[in-house]
Amino acid sequence: MKISACVITLNEERNLPRCLKSIAPVVDEIVVIDSGSADTTREIATQFGARVVGQEWLGYVGQKNFALDQATHPWVLSIDADEELSPELAESIAKLKSGPAADSPSAPNGYEVSRLVFYRGRWIRHGDWYPDRLVRLFRRAEARFTGGHVHEKLELPGEHPILPGHLHHFTYENAADRSQRCARYAALWAQSAHEQGRRAFPWSGPLHALVRLARCFLLKRGFLDGGVGWDIAMGNAREVWLKYHLLRKLNESSQK
Repeated sequence: MKISACVITLNEERNLPRCLKSIAPVVDEIVVIDSGSADTTREIATQFGARVVGQEWLGYVGQKNFALDQATHPWVLSIDADEELSPELAESIAKLKSGPAADSPSAPNGYEVSRLVFYRGRWIRHGDWYPDRLVRLFRRAEARFTGGHVHEKLELPGEHPILPGHLHHFTYENAADRSQRCARYAALWAQSAHEQGRRAFPWSGPLHALVRLARCFLLKRGFLDGGVGWDIAMGNAREVWLKYHLLRKLNESSQK
């Protein structure tokens, strides 16, 4: 079972060493797709033995599919620069590689991992952010990323067992970083939704935001994370409101 790790980067010198250190022992190749870093991202990748390929930004879907095309092994570990394998998850992948049926035709096409977010000095184990299961280890020939301008989705047939361990996610530097990125993601979502012909009404933003707040803080027990849980729930609700607000503005602009 040979694995290519694929990482897309842009000015990730702060996060990349942690990421690459965690994956180096369990993969057979590291492919870094860089979209024009002005810091030491490329040098760091080279120090870890990665093959660095320059590619102008194609959007999340295009960039990740380009990364799959650069990989040379049958299996791919898709990981972001601000993520790392926990020791338990790294051990799970190592055991999978050494198993007798790891790469047999009857084996699954991919495996899910549980992502655990580190935010405001603590691990978040409730609410919308946990367990956030994603397929990150998969057969390259069977997989393709799809979606709009943001939040790409991996299309992969078959069942996807969950690997023990966590994918650690160091998602935001601070509140300002979170606010800026949420605004950017909301704008990209609104653009994709508008291109798909979706509509937003005056009540769309407040209603969806209220539902998201209730789901995150109450139904998914975000309240167990205390004040941080409330912060996350409110931030998620604000992002949802902004998505529909921006979509409504795009709808109105197109009608003029």
